[in-house]
Amino acid sequence: MEIGRDGGEDGNREALLAKDEQGEDGGSYIWVVVISTLVAVSGSYVFGSAVGYSSPAELGIMNDLGLSLAQYSLFGSILTIGAMIGAIMSGHIADFIGRRGSWQAMGISDIFCLAGWLAIFFSKAAWLLNLGRLSVGYGIGLLSYVVPVYIAEITPKNLRGGFTTVNQLMICCGVSLTFLLGTVVRWRILALIGIIPCLVQLLGLFFIPESPRWLAKMGKQNEFESALRILRGKDADISHEVDEIRDYMETIQSLQEARILDLFQRKYAHSVIVGVGLMVLQQFGGVNGIAFYASAIFVSAGFSSGSIGTIAMAAVQIPMTTLGVLLMDKSGRRPLLMVSAAGTCLGCFLVGVSFVLKVRDHEWLKALIPSVALVGVLVYTGSFSLGMGGIPWVIMSEIFPINMKGSAGSLVTLVNWLGSWIISYTFNFLLNWSSAGTFFIFASICGVTVLFVAKLVPETKNRTLEEIQASMNSFSIEPK
Repeated sequence: MEIGRDGGEDGNREALLAKDEQGEDGGSYIWVVVISTLVAVSGSYVFGSAVGYSSPAELGIMNDLGLSLAQYSLFGSILTIGAMIGAIMSGHIADFIGRRGSWQAMGISDIFCLAGWLAIFFSKAAWLLNLGRLSVGYGIGLLSYVVPVYIAEITPKNLRGGFTTVNQLMICCGVSLTFLLGTVVRWRILALIGIIPCLVQLLGLFFIPESPRWLAKMGKQNEFESALRILRGKDADISHEVDEIRDYMETIQSLQEARILDLFQRKYAHSVIVGVGLMVLQQFGGVNGIAFYASAIFVSAGFSSGSIGTIAMAAVQIPMTTLGVLLMDKSGRRPLLMVSAAGTCLGCFLVGVSFVLKVRDHEWLKALIPSVALVGVLVYTGSFSLGMGGIPWVIMSEIFPINMKGSAGSLVTLVNWLGSWIISYTFNFLLNWSSAGTFFIFASICGVTVLFVAKLVPETKNRTLEEIQASMNSFSIEPK
């Protein structure tokens, strides 16, 4: 009887906490979280459109500006150099001035993206083209850290996974729609279209609240409770969440303000290995090589043009990412990551096989090559969109304590963009070395990802940020 009664009390307490998170007004508060998330992920669309731009624009830019393959590889990859610079600064900018605001972290990134797209639109020479691409890269380097962290910090724990994964959904929308638009409009008009989501986000930032956890960290207690009240609903009981965040802040405020070298202390080793490891494996699985140069892959595999393949990629990405969003808070992070990584392994293997078949003399085998390549790329794209695209960013936003988020965010985002630059710059040269070998290497890395997730990545579903960080790091938070 004692066990049953305790279990009943625990169940009642959990039910009350869930009710508090949903608010007494029947969940109408959620629209504030939805609108704030939509404004934030407008920046994710900018990210996606920048990544997707170089594939449909390749032939037009090379013909109009007379660029060689090496020059265009520089243009494609210089986006990631700008993003690395933005990544180095992203965590500290977000910590110093806040996650949102028209002149704060997201707003600053929008200014750089606007300037970059305009420079590309007006380009008459390679130097201005590259400068514009670099500027866009810097802007999305900031956004790639700030957006998932902001969403994670404003969202209730029972919705956090799905809402944070909307970041990846909008990246996929940006990539897919840019692929599609690139088949019907010229590269200059495509650059001009890239300005629209920047303007949407700039205007929207005036109407969304700051992150309550950032306000609490900065000691702005009145603003902290006010922002949390806006996000949870006027009739919700936020006392439990307020106390939990305050207790956590009191714990971390006793710690020295973090520097990037502090991340390499033993107590943060698990968080760093997971955060950095996922980003390395995500990028060295070949995603940006495939995304940046999809058209070239399909032509190399035997298609008369790359437009059919890129349209098919666009058709796969959005529904698979949507499925990932819906499953995130039901199946959990780890199962989705493992299924996603296994799928990318299979997709790369199939593309590699298609290039092996290409060197055979049998006519009936050669007829299969485009189909096998297309299926492989679609399996890869769909599987990546399901989990590997978005979940590493979700986990990155969850596993580091708030006093380390600035330094950790800069490190993890820098590693991601460094890997992206290496792959995007060398991809064309790797294809010239061995098309099949390139994709078999990517398949092997994707296979290693499955093992990495199984052994090291924690499940963070239905746990508060404070609970996750206390379990992964050496200090604990005792309730008052």
